[in-house]
Amino acid sequence: MRHWRPLLARMGPPAVVAAALLAGCGGAGQNGGAAAAQSPPAVTRVDARVQPASADQARPKPKLLAAAPTPSRVYLGALAQEKIAPANSGGGPHRVGLARAAEATRTAQQTLEQLHWQPTGGGGQVAAISFLAEGARGLRLGVVIRQLPAGTMLRLYRQADRSTVLQIPGQELLQRVERKALAGDAGIDGQTWWTPDLGAHEVTLELELPAGSAQAALDIAIPRVSHIFEELSPTGARAFAPWMTKSVSCAQDANCDDTQAGQRDAVARVRFTENGDTYLCTGTLLNDSLSSGTPYFLTANHCISSQTVADTLQTDWFYRSFACNSYTLSGDATELLGGATLLYASESTDSALLLLNEAPPAGALFAGWDASPQALGSAVTGLHHSHGDLLKISLGNLLEQTSCRADGKARFQCDGTTGNYYTVKWNLGMTAAGSSGSALFNRANLVIGMLYGGQGGCFETNAFDYYGRFDVAYAAALRNWLAPPVSTTATATSSAVAAPAAAPVSKHLAVYRLYNGATGAHRFTLSADERDGIIRSEPRIADEGIAYYVQADARPGNIPAYRFYNPAGGAHFYTSSAQERDGVQRDSPNLRYEGVAWYVAPDAAPGASAVYRFYRSSSATHFYTISLPERDHVIASQPDFVYEGVAYYAWTSP
Repeated sequence: MRHWRPLLARMGPPAVVAAALLAGCGGAGQNGGAAAAQSPPAVTRVDARVQPASADQARPKPKLLAAAPTPSRVYLGALAQEKIAPANSGGGPHRVGLARAAEATRTAQQTLEQLHWQPTGGGGQVAAISFLAEGARGLRLGVVIRQLPAGTMLRLYRQADRSTVLQIPGQELLQRVERKALAGDAGIDGQTWWTPDLGAHEVTLELELPAGSAQAALDIAIPRVSHIFEELSPTGARAFAPWMTKSVSCAQDANCDDTQAGQRDAVARVRFTENGDTYLCTGTLLNDSLSSGTPYFLTANHCISSQTVADTLQTDWFYRSFACNSYTLSGDATELLGGATLLYASESTDSALLLLNEAPPAGALFAGWDASPQALGSAVTGLHHSHGDLLKISLGNLLEQTSCRADGKARFQCDGTTGNYYTVKWNLGMTAAGSSGSALFNRANLVIGMLYGGQGGCFETNAFDYYGRFDVAYAAALRNWLAPPVSTTATATSSAVAAPAAAPVSKHLAVYRLYNGATGAHRFTLSADERDGIIRSEPRIADEGIAYYVQADARPGNIPAYRFYNPAGGAHFYTSSAQERDGVQRDSPNLRYEGVAWYVAPDAAPGASAVYRFYRSSSATHFYTISLPERDHVIASQPDFVYEGVAYYAWTSP
């Protein structure tokens, strides 16, 4: 996959405020609840920046197969204008796409009839379907996946430009469906993969089945598409006439103020699809207390509050003007298409913390944060994509703490002078639909809140915006990921204060990784003695250190990782999926089942990260890594390794 003033006199808001949400209220959030009764100790985390990759680590766009199949064609007429006009009239996130039915591929049988299979050079089969929607600025296909033969590969591209392709293994999509089911969505939306938006009125979905696979084993349907009716593509320089921008006259170009010059690089425009409609919000990349480079991403619960929606995430980075008021998109604009894992979402502070499935682009900033209550009257800054436009900046002051609650689908009420939210009054700039989820920064350039909504407008002199308090969300749950407990005492500095001590965690065991230079295979073991014995007896095997950490026995909250041995390649295969385990036992008698190897996390729990899996057919071996950069390096530089997605989740420290 392709893969930022002067202080105002303290003034209070009206006693009760009813404000239209910039983005609609979300459903019940995961792990939501009342804020901790006591304020957490002051904890700050400074910025860190994504370093540019070396030339050999740059991740190129995958190339399309030389002989692309002739696709069948599914034509959708133009979207009625009377449907577009009211799309954003009732509040809610800024809507840019509407669900449409695709009758020709509504069922699995109809979809199979559209697939005209052609043989491949390797003995497999390949077929494709092209979808066209008149007047669309983009299309996302809602692919319902119930069953895919092992080794299936899916590709996405445009017929007008087949020089590049997005490619994803079927196994990764099955893992996504399984993850959504574990999160509680086993219905049609949980089974749907929303393809990335390629910014065109036509998109082609190609499927390749490996040799020996039966077409009848394929069970997919494409009953819906999301018809994008606003221009969204961030790639390439693009000029905007002032009247073409979607923001109102008082919106301020972020490149015209250097108050948060560095923090501009932490903010991304967020695109997501829910129930077939596509929306825009804003989010911010966050650092953690270890500066580990883990891509934690903060936005609003009313934007993304389920794993099903998080899976559809696309992010647009450096989506801002080339220069102050230039109305020209920066040539650095970059999009990520790989979705995210939802770690936490709560209505109580309207916060959502995600883990991006792809590493952020080079130059992106992991923003620092301050988990202490903020002084009333202090200067604050907002960076956001109002109406999905080029990055904007708002400057103002924090006036009050307040309590907010949802009042219907697209409105909320705030009152009082204590609570889980901050009231903000802008002196310069404003926010609008599409700004939701954007971070509020304090004078020290640290994140202190997430935008809930407001009444803001260019001529609304007594309007206010409301931000969920980061310190409250941190105390409730975010600290579990942003400041995980460590085995040694961190050294405090003037710019980064160590997180408070937490209760000890269960002991994790190191998995050692060994590499056989003769066969190109890797071996993994829990035993240091076995590792040392192998190295002594087999000089071609090199010690590559600790791969990751696991647990040795069953405990609440963990799951088994099963192991198979492949005599042909002399290596092991690991999976945490009981369904995959049973399928391998049934369909691959050459692999010898050896039982449970160790125990791992079922999802991205605090301190746990994805272990990525590759397969190399030439040696019949699998390769595993917990490192995102290493994963992307292998994808870029070693085409004989086929990326198969996430094997399971393990821990990065003891």
